[in-house]
Amino acid sequence: MAQTQTTAENQLGVERIGKLLTRYAVPSVISLVINSLYNMVDQIFIGQGVGFLGNGATNIIAPIATIAIAVATLFGDGLAAFFSLHLGKGDPDKAAKGVGNAVISSTVISIFLVVFVLLFLEPLCHLFGATDNILPYALKYGHIIALGFPCAIIATVINSAIRTDGSPKFAMFAMMIGAVLNTILDPIFIFIFGWG
Repeated sequence: MAQTQTTAENQLGVERIGKLLTRYAVPSVISLVINSLYNMVDQIFIGQGVGFLGNGATNIIAPIATIAIAVATLFGDGLAAFFSLHLGKGDPDKAAKGVGNAVISSTVISIFLVVFVLLFLEPLCHLFGATDNILPYALKYGHIIALGFPCAIIATVINSAIRTDGSPKFAMFAMMIGAVLNTILDPIFIFIFGWG
């Protein structure tokens, strides 16, 4: 009975590779495409509502946002490997502790990242090529983006845990909700509320 239960719980250990690739790779690829839509949708609405200076500002802040994504990926992929290894060893308690440690560590690092970016935002903007015309837009946009780093990083880490725990479709739908909300809220905030 215990062997049957373990097999049912751990499909990664017994399922065919082709089926697993389809089950995990397709939602992951869709998630990556959806994630890239965030920036494209933002660029379209900002270009129409703010203009080329707004687009320039988002491009100045893009490297800073990429660093945040890299931190999230570091913790998320590390968590996925740790989680999978310990589930494979039959040690779900240690796997669960890994999730807790990854979430706490990524929270602390994301807060440090917010403080660093907010303290050095203007020099970073100059480093990434901000002109005098673009700088006010970049500072305003960068401030908002930096404040969102903890939510984005923690969500990415938890999303990795969900995917690794055997729910890649759930992880994909969680990302889809964010992309759909972004597409709906961008025009509301830019055109209706006039927030730029």
